[in-house]
Amino acid sequence: MDLTSVVVPTTPFEGQKPGTSGLRKKVKVFMEKNYTENFIQCILNALGSKVKGCTLVVGGDGRYFTKQAINIIIRIAAANGVAKLIIGHLGIFSTPAVSSLIRTHKVLGGIVLTASHNPGGIRNDFGIKYNIENGGPAPDSVTDAIYEETKKIKEYYFTPKLETDRLIDNTGTHTYKVDGRDFVVEIIDPTIDYVNLMKEIFDFQKLRDLIRGTDERPPFNVLIDSMNGVTGVYVRKIFVEELGAHPDNHVTRIVPLDNFGEIHPDPNLTYAKDLVDTVKSNPTYDFGAAFDGDGDRNMIIGKNAFFVTPSDSLAALANNLDCIPYFKKHGVHGFARSMPTAAAVDRVATKLEKEMFEVPTGWKYFGNLMDAGRLSLCGEESFGTGSDHIREKDGIWAVLAWLSVIEHKNMSVEQILKEHWSIYGRNYFTRWVTLKCNLS
Repeated sequence: MDLTSVVVPTTPFEGQKPGTSGLRKKVKVFMEKNYTENFIQCILNALGSKVKGCTLVVGGDGRYFTKQAINIIIRIAAANGVAKLIIGHLGIFSTPAVSSLIRTHKVLGGIVLTASHNPGGIRNDFGIKYNIENGGPAPDSVTDAIYEETKKIKEYYFTPKLETDRLIDNTGTHTYKVDGRDFVVEIIDPTIDYVNLMKEIFDFQKLRDLIRGTDERPPFNVLIDSMNGVTGVYVRKIFVEELGAHPDNHVTRIVPLDNFGEIHPDPNLTYAKDLVDTVKSNPTYDFGAAFDGDGDRNMIIGKNAFFVTPSDSLAALANNLDCIPYFKKHGVHGFARSMPTAAAVDRVATKLEKEMFEVPTGWKYFGNLMDAGRLSLCGEESFGTGSDHIREKDGIWAVLAWLSVIEHKNMSVEQILKEHWSIYGRNYFTRWVTLKCNLS
């Protein structure tokens, strides 16, 4: 059956300006007639002629409205001449996994459906962002172009008879004829590409021996909290199936929920209090970690809930990258941090004689440095850490990196941090909030 696209008249919406992580609004805003359709069409308009015959990755953290948004994206992409969409099963992809897929498959980019660490559900938040060819968030030039399109859009292109309602429920490849062209939708297991990448970076056998224990050392007991977000499917695959963590005792909240179980999926001492309390009250746990809704943020704690600040986490990893096979193979080319992040990593860069960069807040500002081969490790005080293996911050990568350091040094989290402070001293940062008061 040859499907035919149609042109749908529309008018602009105010306020569709993407921020550092795309467009975020309440779910009910995205549900307004033509609101989501407009923004998706504007992304494609901003990409121009490159859209014809391209491949895009689509998926997100599974929050409420994900499936409806994917249905819209499929029908609009088909009508705009996109050749292929690669979509995660059930619409699931972590943000780091999207970046990995874009780079592995060398596609034009990806549409990521997430509001990151913001709450989900019909009363809360949804988001759409575009990642470019290098796998990273769109730079200002692209987001500005998208915004300009949102202010003047008059129509969008749609394929109304393309049946999409149950398309993402099963893996497989579907081919359609749309306006005489082939249009392919491939639904894939969201974990395979990402897990393979992690196996290239880390020594899974050593991590397995750490968690399970050996004749020479007892098991290292972890508690990994996905906070009902997208990382649950990756945690099950990596920590349970690959590394031997116990599915009942060592991982928690690993089933993604569209409202995150009515919790705030932000991995910090406030919102991951359940994890902190459990590790603090149970001395058998040696390590705890939590992730946000889309899997790009992380929190690390040690035995008795010894807390690692994001700034210290970045610095300690920078000082111990020789514990990770990836960096032994590719070398260490430099470090970077966002402006609000404490300067602990600067001290490491000085000692190791590596380049050090300070960038504005927003992960997209690290991408050019990575592409130029001048940056290997970077982080933000807002619980984001990552390396040049992709162009997004990566929560699971950060945890595997910490476990690799622990295994290599045979030290606890607290011992590693105290050793670090004894060498470099201790850096601090704080956030100040300015309140404006009307006293009239």
